[in-house]
Amino acid sequence: MSLAAAGPGGPARPVLALADDLSGAAETAVALRSPGRILLGPVPAPAPPAPGESLVLDLDSRQRPAAEAARAVRDATLSAPPDALLFKKVDSLLRGNLAAEAAAYARDCRGVVIATALPPAGRTVRDGVVRLRGVPLHETDAWRAETRPAPRSVAAALGDLPSAPVPLTAVRGAPGALREALHARFAQGRHPVCDAETEADLDAIARAALELGPGIRLLGTGGLAGALGRLLGPPDTRSPAPGDVVRPLLIVVGTAEPAARGQVAHLLADGARHVSLTTRELLHAPRRLAPPLAAVTVVRITGAASPALARRLVAALADTVADAARGCDLVLTGGETARRVLDAVRVTDLRPVGQIHHGAVLSRTPDGRCVVTRPGSYGEADSLRRIVRALRPAPVRHVPTDPTGVAP
Repeated sequence: MSLAAAGPGGPARPVLALADDLSGAAETAVALRSPGRILLGPVPAPAPPAPGESLVLDLDSRQRPAAEAARAVRDATLSAPPDALLFKKVDSLLRGNLAAEAAAYARDCRGVVIATALPPAGRTVRDGVVRLRGVPLHETDAWRAETRPAPRSVAAALGDLPSAPVPLTAVRGAPGALREALHARFAQGRHPVCDAETEADLDAIARAALELGPGIRLLGTGGLAGALGRLLGPPDTRSPAPGDVVRPLLIVVGTAEPAARGQVAHLLADGARHVSLTTRELLHAPRRLAPPLAAVTVVRITGAASPALARRLVAALADTVADAARGCDLVLTGGETARRVLDAVRVTDLRPVGQIHHGAVLSRTPDGRCVVTRPGSYGEADSLRRIVRALRPAPVRHVPTDPTGVAP
């Protein structure tokens, strides 16, 4: 019998997943493999997922005050169908309101199984410490855009939530041993924080959690969502494909990651039009990107800014591209950027189609437009080029670079 089934031959349980930003919601939706949708919430009373389907709510809580974020999580869990399997997506770098949201998520359930590794991105957990390609998170510069230092462990990031480590030896132990280790932590009133370095480790964690039965919730990255998808659904053989209608392609790069510059350079070499917006003009002299656009247009923020201004900058960026974006297919990097742009063009519902590369998820809007979302910290130097070539297999006609490209 499937671990997701209600009984022999019974229907698969619906999955309700909660994410704190849009790129994470899309990553989760495609990882779960089941037919599903992404709602841009919070939604007061969303229609529940059907058996065998998944519903992913983007709570848009990453940058909100902690109490507000916790309330959004609490409201969403209270609205879950009684038979739903609950999954809480968290950032693999432990950013956002993790402590507040985890505490709200853990209320009124038997326990939460926690696994924050993301092996495809080189992010593992050993001895309860997140490591980026072997280096402890707090020793890297991955939190350079945050206003506080990186936590030294997953337990520290969880704040006052009572937790207990589950070492790699237990994760890779004999069949049944991991399930018993999780059960022992719950019996102590603690939520297990599992080490993991490979997808096989995450598969074992997800399987043991499901074997514990109803009332157990999962909290982790897209890696754990992928493990859940592998257990609950058939292999995903779909290939993301461009739509039938060829629209202008607008790429909005809102991430502060240093790698973004090189990713954009690849597009410019291919002939994309470049619109560069400085932080100063976005904050003090905002303008509007004027349609019609070139076949491929990439918009990027340049210049340094305080992390405290990041939310204002992204809002101004979304306002700048809103008019032009309404008639385009979109590629949006960074969860906050993706959400603000889609809010600006009034998109509230997405259907995931597939993944171009890890984390770069293609979805469709109700009117048939393509939207690719990708976390800002993901992707190699050719990430944006790969996305564009998946959506536009024909070569891009060369367009001279325009340093402004905006109308007064």
